[in-house]
Amino acid sequence: MDYKKSKAPVNTVTRNVMDLCKETGNIYESVAIIAKRSNQISVEIKQDLSKKLAEFASYNDSLEEVFENREQIEISRYYEKLPKATLLATQEFVDGNVYHRDPSKDNMD
Repeated sequence: MDYKKSKAPVNTVTRNVMDLCKETGNIYESVAIIAKRSNQISVEIKQDLSKKLAEFASYNDSLEEVFENREQIEISRYYEKLPKATLLATQEFVDGNVYHRDPSKDNMD
């Protein structure tokens, strides 16, 4: 997923609590869903970043030599400018792009 194309804000936004609990009927359930999705996004972003930075890794034990790689700096800046995982997850939840289900409610039917 390309997180740069997301409509999520980069800064913190005040949200209406009633909008968040509209889909689930419970604000705590909504927050739990957003938190789980946020963790998933965070892991994805970390894996992407680690994969890209692994290309620049040097495996020599010389502490004296420190190289500044322009591409590595640009990649780091790109990931620093991305919205935080919680903001991305909240935007996905508000847009209705997060699939969730409650197994305890499914079994009671």
